[in-house]
Amino acid sequence: MEKAILGDNQFFAVNHLSDEKSRAQAIRFKDDSAIISVIDQSIDLGIKTFMCTTHDRIANICDHIRKNPSGYQDFKIYPCMPYAHKYANAVTELGIMGTIKQYVPGNIFGTFAKGGLAFLSKDFIKMMEILIDAEMKMFKGIPTPVIFIQNVLVDMILGLKMYDVFAEYDRYIRKKYEAEPGYITMNLPALLDALNSVGVVNPVICSSINKIGFRMSGGKEIYEKCLREKEFQPIAMQVLAAGALKPKEAIEYLGQFPKIESVLFGASTKSHIRETKELIEQYM
Repeated sequence: MEKAILGDNQFFAVNHLSDEKSRAQAIRFKDDSAIISVIDQSIDLGIKTFMCTTHDRIANICDHIRKNPSGYQDFKIYPCMPYAHKYANAVTELGIMGTIKQYVPGNIFGTFAKGGLAFLSKDFIKMMEILIDAEMKMFKGIPTPVIFIQNVLVDMILGLKMYDVFAEYDRYIRKKYEAEPGYITMNLPALLDALNSVGVVNPVICSSINKIGFRMSGGKEIYEKCLREKEFQPIAMQVLAAGALKPKEAIEYLGQFPKIESVLFGASTKSHIRETKELIEQYM
């Protein structure tokens, strides 16, 4: 994995510190061309990995990439699913059956042939496979070497102790997409134990890692212990702790842990992308 990975929060008005900044971002990135411009700037600076949700507008970005292959050589996307707001909004607007028709791939009756048992018996694993296939449609033809489950689902599975679902996800992603399964979580220590308990070893895990323990369930000390002693492939996110830390201070802290493979960050300008990339290269 590349050391620096561009994220998509800034494109979809996700700001953990300021509602005002969220509104400004929503206005700035209301057109897809603005998102594409920032992605192109990151590529110019040598960052060729984009980690994103399966927001509907990402499909437009993928269409642009497929239409302009010469500008996106060696470019990779790390999809993160499910995009929960998309499904919640669709159920509100379309109802449950309407949502299924909109997002489940292929003929609805053919899908029920595969997933009918899932609907009748609430077989979570079969439903998971159907939804993964639906979410992955937009990335066809684009390299997706790591495919993530979002923390909203990972941490729910963790809380319900349905650890076998992690093992099935691992199996399905490797077999169907020939990709590495990834997990986003707000509880890194508990997730590592859960994955190991079902035979998932050296997993790719994206979690909050920062100097002040922001959104690090269990406390910073146990995360640091995992980073020193456990076998996994960490991606650090929320490294600035929602703006509480300056970039230099934040990245310098991460440099204490050689195990950290990548830093996921959001940036809206070329200068901010350059600054973050240079700090990562200097301290990591």
